[in-house]
Amino acid sequence: MSSFQNVGHADRLKTAAQAKAALLAKFKPKAAVTDPQFEDRAALRAAELTAVRKERSAARALIKAEAAEQQAAQDQAQAALAEEALAAKRGARKERKALTNAEAKAKRDARYAARKARA
Repeated sequence: MSSFQNVGHADRLKTAAQAKAALLAKFKPKAAVTDPQFEDRAALRAAELTAVRKERSAARALIKAEAAEQQAAQDQAQAALAEEALAAKRGARKERKALTNAEAKAKRDARYAARKARA
């Protein structure tokens, strides 16, 4: 026959508290083992980051230089076009002046010839 276990209310509460503590202990963070190469990895990451930053900086500088060269070429082309337009405008003005001077000379010659014919 089984003997009657003499378990009281306090014993049950104590057993329940121990079970609850065991369950909570599962979820507590355990002491982590630090990686011996932690500082080395941080240094490698920092070196890699500086290398990437230098590379990007060089790429940006190259892009800016190319943009500046392209802008200079465009400015030079626009200046050449403006110079050509100015030269064409001056040429047209010279032609008009030459024509008006020729017409004025022709009128003078006609008046002179008319005067000579009358005299």
